[in-house]
Amino acid sequence: MSKAQDLFDAAPPPSKGYTAKDIEVLEGLEPVRRRPGMYIGGTDTAALHHLAAEILDNAMDEAVAGHAGRIEIELDDGDVLSVRDNGRGIPVDAHPKFKNKSALEVIMTTLHAGGKFGGKVYDTSGGLHGVGASVVNALSEWMEVEVARDRRGHKMRFERGKAVGKLKDMGAANRRGTVVAFKPDRQIFGDDVHFSPARLYRMAKSKAYLYRGVEIRWKCAPGLIDDCTPAEDTLKFPGGLTDFLAGEIEGKQTVTPRTFCGRTENRDGKGAVEWAVAWAPEADPFLYTYCNTIPTLQGGTHEQGLRNALTRALRAHGERASNRKTALVTPDDVMASACAILSIFIREPEFQGQTKDKLSSPEAQRLVENVVRDHFDHWLAESPQEADLLLDFVVDRAEERLKRKQEKEISRKAATRKLRLPGKLADCTRDAAEGTEIFLVEGDSAGGSAKQARDRAIQAVLPLRGKILNVASAAAGKLQQNQELSDLVQALGCGTGAKYRSEDLRYERVVVMTDADVDGAHIASLLLTFFYREMPKLIADGHLFLAMPPLYRLSHGPTTVYARDDKHRERLLKSAFKANAKVEVSRFKGLGEMMPAQLKDTTMKPGSRTLVRVEIADDARKETENLVERLMGKKPELRFQFIQENARFVKDVDV
Repeated sequence: MSKAQDLFDAAPPPSKGYTAKDIEVLEGLEPVRRRPGMYIGGTDTAALHHLAAEILDNAMDEAVAGHAGRIEIELDDGDVLSVRDNGRGIPVDAHPKFKNKSALEVIMTTLHAGGKFGGKVYDTSGGLHGVGASVVNALSEWMEVEVARDRRGHKMRFERGKAVGKLKDMGAANRRGTVVAFKPDRQIFGDDVHFSPARLYRMAKSKAYLYRGVEIRWKCAPGLIDDCTPAEDTLKFPGGLTDFLAGEIEGKQTVTPRTFCGRTENRDGKGAVEWAVAWAPEADPFLYTYCNTIPTLQGGTHEQGLRNALTRALRAHGERASNRKTALVTPDDVMASACAILSIFIREPEFQGQTKDKLSSPEAQRLVENVVRDHFDHWLAESPQEADLLLDFVVDRAEERLKRKQEKEISRKAATRKLRLPGKLADCTRDAAEGTEIFLVEGDSAGGSAKQARDRAIQAVLPLRGKILNVASAAAGKLQQNQELSDLVQALGCGTGAKYRSEDLRYERVVVMTDADVDGAHIASLLLTFFYREMPKLIADGHLFLAMPPLYRLSHGPTTVYARDDKHRERLLKSAFKANAKVEVSRFKGLGEMMPAQLKDTTMKPGSRTLVRVEIADDARKETENLVERLMGKKPELRFQFIQENARFVKDVDV
């Protein structure tokens, strides 16, 4: 008898508690409601806006296919969003496979149902899995779809993914197209997640840039708009990505007077490519990539094609010019100060995951590389002087990279990692940056508590004295003269501005830990402004965090809990203690007042603390810049205006 047979014979009898009855089969759109993260990446703000993107992308597919010239987007009170196009209209005749259902109902209630699989209806499209509209329907409290097709109007309503009645014939209609209106389900997203008018407006604007043939009309309820978002606007950009790039780098000096831009039509079914690239040392470098108007936030094969094309063409120019240093140039050197936008349209692209953050189609790399390389060769040949300027600039970047690498190797060999550090820095003992963190605290008192509470192996503490310099309003040169900021830059070891070096950052996490009061919030704002202006790459790479220390200590008998703010305190008083219990509530005046053990357990110890990562979404850069300039910049009248506009929201709080 075999060993496997022995094991089988020795196994215990099957459990009677696990039978076929325990196998659950989810039908229709129920899997989407049970596991929304599998389809839209989660239930946070980004996921909510993914719903809007899915519906807008369907309208854009009609425009790109040449059947729609206008799209209307309207955000109304209560997070009700509607998207209208003047395309062909979703088919409403009976589906051949589901005789008792219209094609509209099948599309809205069935996963993997749509007109984008065979390539006959849409030459290129962003929705390829046939799940977009049905997923939005599943995650909506209600959805209403109106279709004007063949001179007749039809309407159908759905609630939480299920049809409410049959398709209604609304009579004659002297128009055509589709209107989709929906309200996201609070059972899925909660009460605190809402549509951002600014984010939706930027989404609509980017779509108008990406397809110059479409006109997008934006409208928002008056009570929802902010300073960055108009109530109504008509978006149409004949210049396409060239206009897009010009708006992004407006006012920034570029290495060459000309922008490298161009586009090719979709010929022989190979795909269309459009690009715009400029090298602007004063701007934060970026590379926005899109496939069939879908933003690919993590890049992919088309991005690699662009990087290769630019690098190889520039190297070839350097070889023709007998520049021996050309061999040093890598794609990272070429893209180091590049501001670039790339958009492609291809048939049946392959993405990684339903959220389509990364393109994986191999043919996209070949298409972009061949097209862009050919055009960049001609662009460089048209103006040898500009080409030489760009080559010299990129070679300088390569030499700087090699110099930093050499300095780092020498520094490692000499074991000088701990030298020339601020005297008040209590550094950690681990040499490698991985797994380490530095806490920036206000004052020596808080610094003393933090130093006793820390894990000496991986946690460093740097006390800062009072409120640091506001770099957004300070005169040039003040930063270098400020001792607190000089100590901070020295402790981090990565430099600032154009000299920032990610590889030299001495800690994996930089944690701003201030008192849980107004003064603490002010100091945290000043530090965030400093990092945003002087070390934006530190934020982009996910290294900056905010600690969440408690403001109150609540105790009764053996039970002790900590509250972050007044609302949290009231919630804990009801949930953590029995009714009518005499709970002792003490308010911390600052981190320095907390015992080291309390500070460790509540704020510094991994596993029991709460850290908030500081992030800036790609589509919120301009909004963030405007807000920083308004609240922290050199014009006090802008802050005064902000206070006047928002004073009505201020409430009395216990101090």
